[in-house]
Amino acid sequence: MFGYVMPCKMELKMKDYEKFKAYYCGLCLSLKNNFGNLSRFALNYDMTFLSILLDSLDESKNKYVRNGCIAHPLRKQHKIIQNKAIDYAAFCNTALTYFKLIDDYNDNNSIHSKILAMFLKKYIKTSSNNMNPVVEYMDIKLKELYDLEKSSDYVSIDEIGDKFADLTGYIISYYYKDKDFKEGLYNLGYNLGRWIYIIDAYDDLQEDMEKSKFNALNKAFNSENLPYDKFLEEIRERIEFNLIMSADSTVKALNNLPLVKNEELLSNILQLGLMEKMEKIKLRSEDKNEKSIWSVRN
Repeated sequence: MFGYVMPCKMELKMKDYEKFKAYYCGLCLSLKNNFGNLSRFALNYDMTFLSILLDSLDESKNKYVRNGCIAHPLRKQHKIIQNKAIDYAAFCNTALTYFKLIDDYNDNNSIHSKILAMFLKKYIKTSSNNMNPVVEYMDIKLKELYDLEKSSDYVSIDEIGDKFADLTGYIISYYYKDKDFKEGLYNLGYNLGRWIYIIDAYDDLQEDMEKSKFNALNKAFNSENLPYDKFLEEIRERIEFNLIMSADSTVKALNNLPLVKNEELLSNILQLGLMEKMEKIKLRSEDKNEKSIWSVRN
């Protein structure tokens, strides 16, 4: 899973930081209650953002509990409970994890991935029928994406990124499929999905090239088979331009939505958090010996 969409903590008000953690912990709790403890290993910040965004268009007041958890047994945490947007994000988190595990099994014949996928499948198949279109769309779009990734033909970054961007737009907008702001949500999701797909490829570029693994940037731009250092020098400005344009379009889409809460938190995530993540990955790519500077639970 990814996990790139998160706040810029240094510029975040304390109340919004605590609110973000309450959504994060609420998502973790929803995963446990609805999909079992094993599903929590794929908990990530992107799905936390999804729950915040969707809940921000709902006028209902949130319900909180404060208690300990497996990650913080000695420290009580605030958690948002009984929240439909969080439950939807938990479902999407689990379904996307399932399809990722299936892909890992098909690529590497990983028995471990297959066993985990079989465990999660029973939850996906027994969920509400209202979620069937989401699962079917994930299946279709991810297969299209994987086919493009495995193709020997030239594929542009726009063509390959479109598949994940469209899926992200669909997931975000489906929750409010009957609302007049559905298109605005789709636009936000599309541009954010494109940003996530490109920055993930940017983050993994060196490792993927060294291990001869697929990388969308390498496939789309490295026609001369340049080594990593030369290729990065040649492509860096183009990558960052694409990321900035996608991030800017995401912020514009957010500003057109009828938010009823969490406006400052969402603005921090999309205006500052995305840029901060870009800068961290840029610095990381310049220091070959630097280890990972964050984790899913940093």
